[in-house]
Amino acid sequence: MSHACALAVALLAAVYGTPGLAAGAIAVDDAEGMKAGDVGYGTATGYSTREAAGDAALQNCKDEGNTNCKVVVRFDTCGAYAGSADYFGIGWGKSEKAAQSAALDQCGNKSCKIVVSDCE
Repeated sequence: MSHACALAVALLAAVYGTPGLAAGAIAVDDAEGMKAGDVGYGTATGYSTREAAGDAALQNCKDEGNTNCKVVVRFDTCGAYAGSADYFGIGWGKSEKAAQSAALDQCGNKSCKIVVSDCE
């Protein structure tokens, strides 16, 4: 194989073989007064856009038998949802731990627990 041909193959592999940035989302079915363990949810990862990930997470939440699902967080790396009977929080970050910490901080109550977290 000539150097030019090898270079062309390498360039095509770099352009078409490299995955693009992926997006994820979390949808929940939560209401005031629900305990964190009772919250229904759906997640989606590996989508080309946050909007597509949100649509998939919403459908996944509904497919799990939940009726009042809402997309609560869209993310590029990791996302999390925390809740208690009266509070909730969302977070995202470069790691699952960072996303969970942000969700718990936003939830703002010692009784908050991580309901769901996911990463790309």
